[in-house]
Parts: sequence; structure tokens; C-alpha cells
Amino acid sequence: MRKQTLIFTALSLLFTLLMSLPWLVPHMGWTALAGLLPLLIMERLASQYKVKHFFWWHYGTFVLWNAVTTWWVAGATVGGAIFAVLANALQMSAVFGGFRWVKRRLSGALPYIFLAAAWLAWERYYLTSAQISWPWLVLGNAFADTVGLVQWYSVLGTLGGSLWVWLTNLSLFGLMVSLSDGRMAGWNGKARMAALLGTVAVFFGPMVWSACIRFDEEGPSLPVVIGQPNLDPYEKFESLTQEQQDLRLLAQWEKAAWPADSSAVLVLAPETFTSPLYMDDVRGNATFVRFREFLEGHPSARLLFGASSYDRTVSHAAPDVCSYDLGAQPDGRHLWYTAHNTAVLMDASGDYFAYHKSKLVVGVESTPYPKVFIPLENFLGGNLIGKDVGQKAVSCLDGIGTAICYESVYGEFCTEYVKKGAKLLTVITNDAWWGDTPGYRQHFNYSRLRAIETRRWVARCGNTGISAIIDPRGKVVSRTSWWEEAMLQGTVEELSGESFFVRYGDMVGRVSVFLFLMLLAGAILSAVRPGKAGKS
Repeated sequence: MRKQTLIFTALSLLFTLLMSLPWLVPHMGWTALAGLLPLLIMERLASQYKVKHFFWWHYGTFVLWNAVTTWWVAGATVGGAIFAVLANALQMSAVFGGFRWVKRRLSGALPYIFLAAAWLAWERYYLTSAQISWPWLVLGNAFADTVGLVQWYSVLGTLGGSLWVWLTNLSLFGLMVSLSDGRMAGWNGKARMAALLGTVAVFFGPMVWSACIRFDEEGPSLPVVIGQPNLDPYEKFESLTQEQQDLRLLAQWEKAAWPADSSAVLVLAPETFTSPLYMDDVRGNATFVRFREFLEGHPSARLLFGASSYDRTVSHAAPDVCSYDLGAQPDGRHLWYTAHNTAVLMDASGDYFAYHKSKLVVGVESTPYPKVFIPLENFLGGNLIGKDVGQKAVSCLDGIGTAICYESVYGEFCTEYVKKGAKLLTVITNDAWWGDTPGYRQHFNYSRLRAIETRRWVARCGNTGISAIIDPRGKVVSRTSWWEEAMLQGTVEELSGESFFVRYGDMVGRVSVFLFLMLLAGAILSAVRPGKAGKS
């Protein structure tokens, strides 16, 4: 028993090491290609020796992996970090437990195909439908800082990377099992060669494919000026007035080398830079007025900035389940407001476009299943932080796709900007809530994956960094340092082509869902028919 415990502990730690390195150490995405092996070996040993309560081993392993890679969430909310780690690990264990159940009912390679399909189906659910969504550790994200290996994400997207991780690990595991069982000794030379070459092809094939891909589309150049004001979000509303913050950013922009002619320029400010911005009086907002005065001196420029905005409505009933009640008016009606995280694109004339963030951070910006939880919370007399209702559909701001913070984690979601006519992508964010931790670096690297998937230039503006310009291959052209006041100036290109992934979406995820459901149905049918149990 003690020897078994030591072996399982060593395998658990090895899994955590190999699967955490891609998120913590630059250029280490390749370790994920063998990172699942320790877990698969541990499960095989548990099946062979009929280990009881093995759930706690794989759940503890997933908890450890989640904690090592995303512990930094505690910098913003300790409770949220604990919930994210435990709940995300629990879902991973549910998938793995489902695999073990299927393994007792289906034989051969089918349970392992089920495991990969179920995992990818779960990742797709996270990225599309889940109201409680935390896709940070989608396996394909392991290559966010190793983009030279995954240029084919423009075809298969991030879940293509997840598929690659599963295929390589299962191929290596299959070879190991065949060797340990002695089955390979009974194969002829051609069979052995086919197995070895197949594994090599699965491992290195996507790397070769990536190296062979060329992207040469060019488009009109657009100068960009990015302001990084470096405001501590915990002091933003205490130490500086909004006017002081505005003046700091305007002083940065004035230092830019503005074109002598009337060339268009895009100017960026970070997420939630100004607050409050009432949507029924945008032009009356003091920050909007200052920005417009600035643009009058640069009439060819457009300015994109983030705001904490509010819709105000006077009515007897709440206009939305997520609206706040500010009290009764003299006529008996109530004043309601609904909060949004908004991007505003404006020009010197005062014309503007606005987009409300759609993918919201659970608990901080939104409440999942609001028709259930908000009435319950109101009944209890509390005040939930997250009552932003978001926006039902993606909007393209005059040819610019603007992912607001957390939205840049969602690959297929960002393709909607391109479908709506975006010729370039921008990301406005505020990653300072977590401090100097791996969190902001991980989030920055996900923007590189979005550039590859959509084949668009990305201009990224972070309140405290990392602000950057990223080309359609995911290469960082220029960037700022973390936690310093800075102004970044460069050029992007406006492109009009559509990548395969933009045009057809997440085909890997869709096929995985179908395959998962088919194998699950097969396992259920096998379970109700005696004598059909699979081998373990």
C-alpha cells in the first residue's frame, strides 16, 4: 500500500509538472504532448490492482494542476480562486470518471477515444454555452507562447490543439501498454514500424504542417497609438480623480509622433478607463468631452476607450432581471439602471459606436442563471457584484473588432468580429487585479492565438500592461513592460480575408460532441445488456 501511494504521488506530481510548464514557462508548450501520460499510467495501475476510491487520486491531481497554474486568481478574490480551482478540477474529474465507467463497458481503444472526445466536448461547452465558464486551461492554450508550432490554428482553432495533445498522449500510451503487455513482441516488423511511424507522425506532423504554412496577405497600413496609464485598479477611485486620469493619458498621446498628413490613426485606451458613463448622455460625459477636444487637434484619428457604463430607465417594473432599483420617483415609478462593461469608438465630430462586453466574468460582472440567483439574492437582502447583462450579439465597431478583457479567451467567439467585418482586432483589458503573477502573461498570450485563428493584426491595450502589437502569425511586433506608464506606437494592417477557422468555425469541437454522444450511447446500451463489459 505504501509503495502504491508513493508511485501514485510521483505520477501525480509528474503530471502537474508537465502540464503546468506550458502556462508558467515560456516556449514550453511541447511538454503537454506527453503531459497526460502520468495520469493515464496511474489510471491503468489503479484498474489492474482494483484500487478503491481512485476518484480522490485523479481529483487531487486535477486540483493540484489547477492550483499551480491559476493560483493567481486569489490576487483578486480568494473565494473565487478556491471555487475556480475546486470546481474546474471537479469537472475534469467528472470527465475522467465517465471514461472509467465507459472503460468497464467498452473494450479496446474505444474508452480512450471516448475520453478524448468527452474532454473536447466539455471544452467546447465551456467555450460556447456554459454560463459558468472558465476555459483558461483548455489544452490547446498550452501553445499560447509556442505559436510557431500551431500556425494551423487558423484551420482547426484552439480545440485542434487540444486534439493534438490527446492524440500524442494516447499514441505514446498505446505504445507503452503494448510493450509492457508483451503484445508488441508478437507483431511482425511491418506492424511495429507502422505503430512507431504513426506515433512519430502524430507527434511531429502538426509541427511540420505549421512550418509549411505561409501567410502573406497584406492590407492598408493603419498607425496606432496605445496609452498605458498604469493605474492601480485598487486605488483608481481613491487616489486620482477621473480628470487626473484623463490628463495622464492625454499627455501620453501628445508625445506620439503624429503623421504630418491626414492619415488615419487609431488611438487606444484600456478597459473601464472612465466611470460612470451614462448611455443616454454619452456626449455629456466629461471624459468624452476631453477626448473630443483632443481629437479636434488630430481630426483624422479615432479613439477607442473602455468605460463602466449604465443604462437608466424610469418604469414601474425592472426592464431586465439584472437591473438595480435606485428608488421610487414622485410619480410612483422607479429609477432603474443596468451596468455594462463598454467599449466606445469615437471621432473628432463626436460620432461614436458602443459595444457592451458579451463574455462576462462570473461573480464579478455577471450572475449565472440570473432568473434564479438574483431574485434569491434580492430576497436575502444582499447586493451581488455582477449584474451586467452583457450584449446578446457581437458588434464590430466601424471595421474594428474589440474584445474586452475576458472575451479574448474565446476563440470562436472572436471570429464573429471578423464575420461582422472587422479588418483588425483590438483587445482592451485591465489585468492588474492579480498583481505581478503568471495571470497577466497567460492572458496576453491568448491574444496571440486569436491573431492566428482569425489572421488579423491585434492591437492590445492594457491598463498596466502588457500592451502590444501582434501580427497575424501571433508574433509580438512590439510590446510594453509590465506595471509602467508607457505609450506604444506602431502600425497594423487592415486585412479582409477569412481564415478557414473563421469561415467554418470549430469543426473539431462539433465532431467531438457527436463522437462523445455516440460512444456514450454505445456504453449505455452495453450496460443494459449483460455480458458486455469491457476489459480494464
